[in-house]
Amino acid sequence: MERFLVTGALGCLGAWTALRLLDGGHGVVGADVGADTGRLRLVLGGRLEEVTLAHGDVTDLPALVRLLDEHEITRVVHLAALQVPFCREHPPHGAAVNVVGTVNVLEAVRRRRDRVRGLVYASSIAVYGPEDAGGEHERSRPDTHYGVTKVANEASARIYWQDEGLASVGLRPHTVYGAGRDQGVTSAPTQAMLAAARGEPFHIPWGGHSRYHHARDVADAFVAAALAGLDGARVYTLPAERLHMRDVVAAIEAAAPASAGAITFDDVPLPFPDELEAGTFADEVAALDWTPLADGARETIEHFRRIAAPA
Repeated sequence: MERFLVTGALGCLGAWTALRLLDGGHGVVGADVGADTGRLRLVLGGRLEEVTLAHGDVTDLPALVRLLDEHEITRVVHLAALQVPFCREHPPHGAAVNVVGTVNVLEAVRRRRDRVRGLVYASSIAVYGPEDAGGEHERSRPDTHYGVTKVANEASARIYWQDEGLASVGLRPHTVYGAGRDQGVTSAPTQAMLAAARGEPFHIPWGGHSRYHHARDVADAFVAAALAGLDGARVYTLPAERLHMRDVVAAIEAAAPASAGAITFDDVPLPFPDELEAGTFADEVAALDWTPLADGARETIEHFRRIAAPA
C-alpha cells in the first residue's frame, strides 16, 4: 500500500484528494497548519477517521522531513498554499508559504528520494496574465502575486530536476468548484451553488469565459500524476470546458429551478487568457473522465442539500 502525504489537507482540494486516495486503497496522512476539519467532514463524511491528520507547516523543512520519516511516506501531493486575496494582502507571507514552502517540499523529497517515489504539486492557471497566449510552455506574465509564486515554483522544480535529478509534476487547474470550495477569487461559482441549495440569492463578482473543473476530477488528476512514475519536471494545464458565466448560472438554475433570476454576475473577466492551448496531460499522464459542469453543478447542489437536511 502506498502512503501519501497531502499538504494543505484541510483545504478543498486536500479533502477531495484524501477521499480519492482512500477510494483507491491508499494510506493518507493529511498535513496542515490549521485545525478546522470542516471541509474534510463535508467531503469525507464518516470516512474522516481513515485519514491520519498531522500538524504540518511547509515553511519548516525539518518538520517536513520528520513527517516523511515518521509516516513512511512513499508519495507526496503538495497542495498547501495561500490564495490570491491572501497573497495580495501580504505578499511576503504569501511568498514564504507558496515559494519557500514548495522549495522545502522539493528538498524534503530529495533527501528521502530512496523511499518517496512520486511528487506532484499544485501550480495554477494564474501563472498566465491576460495578455498571455495560453501556451502550455510559454514564458508567461502573471497579473497577481499569487501567479508569480506559482511561476517561481515551476522554475524551482525545473532546477531540482536539472541539478538533482528530482522528478516532479506540476498541475495547473483553472476554476475549481465543488463542496468545500469556499475561499479564494474563483470560489464564487461554488458559493452561488450553495446559495441556490439554500434558496438564497447570490452575486458573482466576475464573469466572462473560464474553464471549470469539479474538485473530484482535479483530485483524480493529482493522484494519477503522483502514481505515473514520470521523469523530468513536467507541468500540465488541465483540460476543462470553456464556458461563459451565463452558462454557469444556467447550470445552477437547471439544478435548482427556484434560483432562477437570483444568481447574478458582473461580466468582468478574470485576469487570465481567454483561450488556452490544448495540453498534453491526457497523452502523458492519464485520460480521465472530466465531469461536465451541468452534472457537476447538480451534484454539488445536491451535496449541499444532503448536508443541510435534518437527520
